[in-house]
Amino acid sequence: MEILGIDVGGSGIKGAPVNTETGMILVDRYRIKTPEGAETGPVAETIARVAHHFSWNGPIGVGFPGPIKYGVVKMAANISSAWVGINADELLGQATGCPVTVLNDADAAGLAEIAFGAGKGVQGVVIMMTLGTGIGTAIFCDGKLLPNAEFGHVQIDGQDAEARASDAARQREELSWKKYAKRLNRYFNEMEKLFWPDLFILGGGISKYHEKYLPMLKVETPIIPAQFRNEAGIVGAALAAAGKK
Repeated sequence: MEILGIDVGGSGIKGAPVNTETGMILVDRYRIKTPEGAETGPVAETIARVAHHFSWNGPIGVGFPGPIKYGVVKMAANISSAWVGINADELLGQATGCPVTVLNDADAAGLAEIAFGAGKGVQGVVIMMTLGTGIGTAIFCDGKLLPNAEFGHVQIDGQDAEARASDAARQREELSWKKYAKRLNRYFNEMEKLFWPDLFILGGGISKYHEKYLPMLKVETPIIPAQFRNEAGIVGAALAAAGKK
């Protein structure tokens, strides 16, 4: 089955058709800069432009930066607060003229890695983390998703973890890889104490630089980079729209 997967990020909205039986992205992804302020109308219009680029008229899956319950956005951390309470399934369906399934973006990335990537076949507790504008997290037990786990907002030293350990924080504060690794290590240690996972999977755009900081982390739990890297959200969103949660 071919479904259009779209990933809404803090800096870009990108998408591509996906073969949901294999997890393969079928053509080069198309990316548009996220509208400033990430307000409802401009984001919906941008998602429609991505769909139009592929002349799409079938199901669409959208990974969205916030918890989603029955299609409704419940919280907005790195997007406009106007999204809270909006039925994103309906809004984006109207904008694109297609049936749309919206889910949390980190959940989408995790679905891809569990189905076809670094977490395939792994039993026990697996936590997927995406480091970008914020910190997205998804937790799985024996391959089953617990949706909308917002562990990027775990408090560390009186601050949300993502305020100190996201890739945006690294860039904003111009941290060296060594200093950034120290912050990440603090965060992973806290997560380890809370959940005692069997595996961490690290995604987001920064995952392609994993050799610069992963070797400096001192965590008991194995940490491996996501196989789909920054395209995991596209693949997982398509899987969700295909009903493969």
